Parts: sequence; C-alpha cells; structure tokens
Amino acid sequence: MTMEDISLWPLIVYVVAIALLLAGILLASHLLGERHETPATVEPFESGIVSVGYARFRLSAKFYITAILFVIFDMETVFLFAWAVALREAGWTGYGAALIFIVILIAALIYEWRLGALDWAPTSRKLRKPVEG
Repeated sequence: MTMEDISLWPLIVYVVAIALLLAGILLASHLLGERHETPATVEPFESGIVSVGYARFRLSAKFYITAILFVIFDMETVFLFAWAVALREAGWTGYGAALIFIVILIAALIYEWRLGALDWAPTSRKLRKPVEG
C-alpha cells in the first residue's frame, strides 16, 4: 500500500463533524443554560453537595490501605482479562502461567487477611471474647 492509495477524506470529514458537533453543543448550552448567581454557586462542591467543614482533616490509614489494595487487585483483574482474550493463542503454557498468577493472588489475599488489612472492626470488638452460652 502506497501513500497514493490512502484516502484521508473520511478522517477529515470525521474531524470536521466532531468539531461542528462540539461547537453546536457548546452553543446550545450557552444559549439554553440557566444563569443565576447564588452563594452556593461560587463555592466548590462535590456531586451537588455543598461542602461542610474543613477539608484538611486526617483520615485513618485504613482508607489508604483499602484504596491501594483495590487498585492492586483491579490491575491484576485487567491482566486476567487480557489472558482470557488470548487464551487460545497462549495454549497450555499460558494457562499454567495464569494458574500460577491466580495462586499468587490468592496467597496474597490470604496474607492480607491474616495480617488484618481487611479487618475494619474497632479494636475493642477485636479483643472482646465471644459470649458462650
């Protein structure tokens, strides 16, 4: 395939159509949108809820640990999806590698569970013995 065989007009039409659509949406938003000024409009907010209190307070490290664990296991899920897509091309070697990967994931999850990273109970509830009766 040479450069003369490649036609760029579909790409140009697509870019122009997207630019016109974007300009039309912005113009319609400007013409049809509400214009009002209230004290809450100039304040930063999250999901439509006006912020209350001070935003610079300390959070427990458990929130960060949970977020990190979520990201780690989420990325490992992405790797497993990629493996599932290429299952036929990977063959038994790929299956074995994925099985080893899953075993390591399960071992890491058990380790984190035993370490207490997944335990959100307050310390007073952790130390209390169950009532036998």
